[in-house]
Amino acid sequence: MSIKPAHLLIAILWILLMVAAVAMPAFGSFPDRAPTMKSVAVYYLENGMAQTGALNIVSTIVWDYRGYDTLGEVTVLFTAAIGVSAILRKVGEA
Repeated sequence: MSIKPAHLLIAILWILLMVAAVAMPAFGSFPDRAPTMKSVAVYYLENGMAQTGALNIVSTIVWDYRGYDTLGEVTVLFTAAIGVSAILRKVGEA
């Protein structure tokens, strides 16, 4: 019995997924190697409400602090949707 290439690919991807899952830090913890990430999170938590007046810190980060990034993400998603619809449309439709 030979190993099919699709089965080999699935096995390799599964192994990579398991290695990545084991290597991840615990949820909610800040690794020692990421002091910048911790300082940014602390800054947002301490100053978010005072600077923006919003009660929801997640909305504050998405809309006020990262507005241009969010606009870029929406633009990419819109472009992808238009591309998929252009590829999947029936031939002869306008």
